[in-house]
Amino acid sequence: MQSAQRLRGFAAYLTAAALWGVNGSVSKALLDTGISSMRLSQIRVSLACLVLFVVIALTNRAALRINGRREFALLAAYGLAGVTLTQWLYFVAIHLLPVGVALVIEFTAPLMVAVWVKFAWSHHVPRLAWLGLAVALAGLVMVTEVWAGFRLDGIGVLAALGAAAALAVYYLAGERALYAEQPRDPLSLTMWGFAFASAFWAIVQPWWSFPWQYLSGTLPFLPGADPLPRAGLAAWMIVLGTVLPFWLALVSMRYLSAQQASAAGMTEPVLASLVAWLVLGEVLSGWQILGGVVTLSGIAIAEVARR
Repeated sequence: MQSAQRLRGFAAYLTAAALWGVNGSVSKALLDTGISSMRLSQIRVSLACLVLFVVIALTNRAALRINGRREFALLAAYGLAGVTLTQWLYFVAIHLLPVGVALVIEFTAPLMVAVWVKFAWSHHVPRLAWLGLAVALAGLVMVTEVWAGFRLDGIGVLAALGAAAALAVYYLAGERALYAEQPRDPLSLTMWGFAFASAFWAIVQPWWSFPWQYLSGTLPFLPGADPLPRAGLAAWMIVLGTVLPFWLALVSMRYLSAQQASAAGMTEPVLASLVAWLVLGEVLSGWQILGGVVTLSGIAIAEVARR
């Protein structure tokens, strides 16, 4: 019985990782139409927030309430620093880098969390975690092929590292919110993160100036197939690339430990690279593939040590 539940959990998380992996190619195809990364981030978080709001209003209306100023400040930091910057910088990164490379760099976020916990919060970090950090950094050297004159786009690499740092904030602030005196459930936490990100983008770039023309017409996506509606790809990004995988990840946590779930999550860059190769024709060098494996191995070592 326990094995069946564990299998169910892995199936849910691997499906979520696959959906996120495909979403990288969908998002990059939309970015290639000319829409800015900020506008794509805006429509993704805003409409995903709307979907989650409807779900929570129907199932757990009490979670729509914010418990005081302290939680408001925490949710604001979670949404503005964690969600807004992570989404935007990720889109910048995949626009300038191969999708798999961008994800490998972004996945160094858990290592940044370990550094922050050690030096900012003065908590103990096992030695094995530092070994994982060293292995992951060695892998990043191979991914970026530094010895060959750093062939990757520098802005793209900086954006991916920025996305990793923002994702680390997402983890840290999210953990504080989940384990506060008045803990918040993961689904409403995600919704509120998207809500603050949506409010930020609405102020920075009002909706009445949104370039809807980028979502009209069709777009070649699958090799050998008819072009797909751009609006349909945007809907895929919002529902199947954001809302559904977040929900599946939460479902998996009923059956898996955090360590098992994080290990399953390591498949996302691999799946994203495979989809980008099939759909976008992105080919990684042998060193980049090996570097990705080494980096993910280092992250796995650090995660095991931390858990």
